Amino acid sequence: MTAFSLEPAQLAWCAELRTLAAERLHPLADKGEPGHVNRALVAELGSLGLLGRLFTSGALDLCLMRESLAYACTEAETALALQGLGAHPVHAYGTEAQRARWLPLVTAGTAIAAFALSEPGAGSDAAALELRAEAEAETDASQAGRSSDAPAPTVDTSLTAAPDGPARWRLTGEKCWISNAPEADFYTVFARTTPGAGARGVTAFLVPADRPGLTGRGLDMLSPHPIGALDFDAVPVTADDVLGEADRGFRVAMGTLNLFRPSVGAFAVGMAQAALDATLAHTAGRDAFGGKLRDLQAVSHQVAEMALRTEAARLMVHAAASAYDAADPDVPRRSAMAKLLATETAQYVVDTAVQLHGARALQRGHLLEHLYREVRAPRIYEGASEVQRGIIAKELYARQEAR
Repeated sequence: MTAFSLEPAQLAWCAELRTLAAERLHPLADKGEPGHVNRALVAELGSLGLLGRLFTSGALDLCLMRESLAYACTEAETALALQGLGAHPVHAYGTEAQRARWLPLVTAGTAIAAFALSEPGAGSDAAALELRAEAEAETDASQAGRSSDAPAPTVDTSLTAAPDGPARWRLTGEKCWISNAPEADFYTVFARTTPGAGARGVTAFLVPADRPGLTGRGLDMLSPHPIGALDFDAVPVTADDVLGEADRGFRVAMGTLNLFRPSVGAFAVGMAQAALDATLAHTAGRDAFGGKLRDLQAVSHQVAEMALRTEAARLMVHAAASAYDAADPDVPRRSAMAKLLATETAQYVVDTAVQLHGARALQRGHLLEHLYREVRAPRIYEGASEVQRGIIAKELYARQEAR
């Protein structure tokens, strides 16, 4: 198998996933409440064994799952992807105790995971995040015996051990635009443990949703999937909650995003293919100007362009995923290219499909009306298109300078 062709078994598996999505997952998605976690849908993904594959399969398999599910049920695709995004840091960087506690529940679909990186002032610029992780021992000592008008001392918040045990911090600040918030059961949270250190001073924490001081609220967004904001009011965490190493959390974030960015592209390709197939059926059957819509060159050439761009995006997604599975050092550039091309392509294809369908595609409940709302967000989350271009350029110049 190469990045440019799939084996018969893979093609059969994709067809099976599309059937499962249409027959078993879509009915559950229809019963869900927009903007809220659909736990019945997540549980069904678990019972089908799809959530378990998030931790046993490679990047290409993840892309095939996401494209196939997106083709028939975007809600199921999103539910699966969010479980993977939130739990992958636990799988890849967590301790044995962390993995044993949470991964079986995620795999079964009985615990909801979330990836909490973005903030009101640090979306695309993730290294600028401001959620503070203040060392508890130092903070407590600074409060004792200090008058209210005395200036606060400078606190070194990195790896300070409390007298009675491991390092402890208090998380204070806000996260925003977090998928599955505020209904998740645990969050992978990125917080600043060393002020002024940029990406080098961030730590990843596994934070259960029932920690005192952690609250949240849902946000009313264009896309119907659950997304919200989180408020941290001195939320306690310890060294036992750290994912990876203290002050090395940005590595956890980027490692996760390098895996999931090509599969965001796969999600986009699935939506583009659904829009293309709907357009083929519509233009072949629609009477217009004494013939069928497909007989008009202005229409048929647009359909050809839709197909061309969709297939090109699919190939780049498969190539990027295969590079990840092969541990290619060029993964950041390839992942960025795949996400960029595929999400921009899907926007074009869905928009063109709406245009060729006419007013019927704008009616609530029409497939294209649904896809039109879904397709916009992937160009922003997990790194906006502009960020992907920046990554690509940075990697290209780094290679050029290394020669």
